[in-house]
Amino acid sequence: MADQITITIVDDEQDMRESISQWLSLSGYKTKTYSSADLALKDIDSDYPGIIISDIKMPGTDGISFLKKLQKIDSALPVILITGHGDVAMAVESMRIGAYDFLEKPFNPERMAELAKRAVHTRYLTLENRALRRELSDGTVLLRKLMGTSSVMARLREDILDLAQADGHVLISGETGTGKSLIAHALHACGPRQGKKFITVNCAAYTEDELARRLFGDDGNVSAFIDASLEGTLCLEDVESIPASVQARLLALITKFDLGKEGSKLRIIAISNETGNTDQTLEETLRQDLYYRLAAMQIAPPPLKARGEDILLLFNRYLENFADEYGCEKPEVAAEDAAQLLQANWMGNIRQLINLAERTVLQSRRGNYSISKMLPSNDTDDEQAKDDAASKPLKEHVEAFERMLIDNTMRRHKGSIQSVMAELSLPRRTLNEKMAKYRLSRSNYVG
Repeated sequence: MADQITITIVDDEQDMRESISQWLSLSGYKTKTYSSADLALKDIDSDYPGIIISDIKMPGTDGISFLKKLQKIDSALPVILITGHGDVAMAVESMRIGAYDFLEKPFNPERMAELAKRAVHTRYLTLENRALRRELSDGTVLLRKLMGTSSVMARLREDILDLAQADGHVLISGETGTGKSLIAHALHACGPRQGKKFITVNCAAYTEDELARRLFGDDGNVSAFIDASLEGTLCLEDVESIPASVQARLLALITKFDLGKEGSKLRIIAISNETGNTDQTLEETLRQDLYYRLAAMQIAPPPLKARGEDILLLFNRYLENFADEYGCEKPEVAAEDAAQLLQANWMGNIRQLINLAERTVLQSRRGNYSISKMLPSNDTDDEQAKDDAASKPLKEHVEAFERMLIDNTMRRHKGSIQSVMAELSLPRRTLNEKMAKYRLSRSNYVG
């Protein structure tokens, strides 16, 4: 975290700013110094990746005026003010305006480092949350997160774009770890309600009374949650957990809004988690009239085991991401490991694949790793998984393996066509045809 946030030190006394900078640098932080507030203001914007430590008594723009200007740029920017005059009234005023904290000269360097640590952490979280909100409001970004070249994923992205333009309620149902929450955000961000609020209520997280209060308020009419979601989207997670009494009231509420003259202000995206632990379908779990309201339009994200070549594509992508995060080389996927990846049952879907990729990278740093040993087991009692694997055409397995082999070889040789041709014993024309078939581009491997 410390290497992502810069501590900006503003003080007209050179010795003071250099000593603060040196101490914080020794504590592992990046620092930047300015001799005046006016110079610092030229480099600070609303998403400034840093915090401010500033003296109060400075010629020109003093620390209090500096703080006020910073508040207008970004009210969440942590500013620690320093004074050598012991002015309590000034300290109180600075905190009232919005200073993060206050230090009096001469100050304890360890106290300053501790304040800086907390301020850096606060700023990091603020910027992370802002980036997440921007990401969740950008439909294009969200669709890119639904990675995969398989035909089922292509259809899923098309379905999202189509249903996003409609204004009716949508039911998303699928196995755990298949990206249902991401799809819900994409439906909101790609449609006309983009920019409006997206409110989420997890129906399984509350008791019957608590859930009723969240949806209908204390007066039994409309809660703040639903009121805030009007014109936007209300996302109901684990909708299969809604008690019968709440179902009836929810149906009445939906009916009330759906009968509006200008179209419904309320749009619900319901998420149902298929666990396989019950014989009842969602249609059987919910009262029928509510089910058919919520399921006016439906999306069912495919399980990972049904996505063929995507398994290896995603696994390699996550290996790259974790290798970058941990500062090591990306582990290679051996041919026998690739075959095992394609045959695994993947009960946890994408989440399970991500966990496996991280464990693989962590083990590879010690120079000894085995993807096959970490793979989800295909126990003999898991007959369904075996049946699913057996029912897949041999062509699918062959093509997925072939794509992975070409992809890995291109990565190792950094896009050198001649080297790949030699290793795989493929003529140039055949290699070109296969790369076109699997949507592999040399430009992605060069450099």
